[in-house]
Amino acid sequence: MKFLIWTGALLLVILVFIFLLSQISYNNFQKTAEKTAEEIINKGNQKDINPVIKKNIDTLPAPVQRWMRYSQVLDTEKIVNVRLKQKGIMKTKPDQKGIKTDAVQYFNLEQPSFIWIAKVKIIPFLYFAGRDTYLDGKGEMLIKVLSLFPVVNETGSEINQGTLTRYLGEIVWFPHAALSQYIKWEEIDSNSAKATMSYKGTKASAVFNFDDQGRVTEYNCDRYYSGDQGYSLEKYHVPVWDYKEFSGIKVPTKGKAIWKLDTGDFEYYTLKIIDIDYNIDSLY
Repeated sequence: MKFLIWTGALLLVILVFIFLLSQISYNNFQKTAEKTAEEIINKGNQKDINPVIKKNIDTLPAPVQRWMRYSQVLDTEKIVNVRLKQKGIMKTKPDQKGIKTDAVQYFNLEQPSFIWIAKVKIIPFLYFAGRDTYLDGKGEMLIKVLSLFPVVNETGSEINQGTLTRYLGEIVWFPHAALSQYIKWEEIDSNSAKATMSYKGTKASAVFNFDDQGRVTEYNCDRYYSGDQGYSLEKYHVPVWDYKEFSGIKVPTKGKAIWKLDTGDFEYYTLKIIDIDYNIDSLY
């Protein structure tokens, strides 16, 4: 009986120790992520904010011009950075049950970059802390169980391409970026256009589809997928919908990230945008 009591007490002490260590590690993880976020939002010259006027969009393909008008970017001030809050359901494997995710993401448009900071809740007291970063043309993905044990820690050319492609697709939340010099547009037809982004040695393209009103309905691209056999270039499909206004800009608030694999579709992330702030001075 005493043995069971002592074993139970020891197990409780170990669990409390792991919990406290996890909290310390999570705070350190957050501080590091927030330091990067501060660097990202402060890139570029926020004092030079000029309004978007009609002549700025005249050279864009017709469907992209329609998107700019629908989004209401004309006569709005230039956007240099973004803070975006979202909730989602994430899967790390095709046959896995979805896991609730809370995330905040910071972008810079002048020097394209972002950091996505997430907490993925598995069960009470068990979670992943993750960040996906694109900074100075380099990508990094880091995910830790309880903020302690790395399960994903990836860098390299495939991650650079993947994070650049992610940035390119996510301009649906800050349409002003469509006017950036690092993005070139090519009209495909009246309802689709190809965007090619080149930045610091990495290049990728995505096809945006639009409805007759000018809303982006989806984007598609080739993106590196990390599977059991290593990296492979796969089709990546992201439908978006449910448009709402944030600071006068109309953007989609719901979407899905879907890998089109040979084995079938893998819906790895479903998201809902909770809030967007443009041209922020600080993280909070």
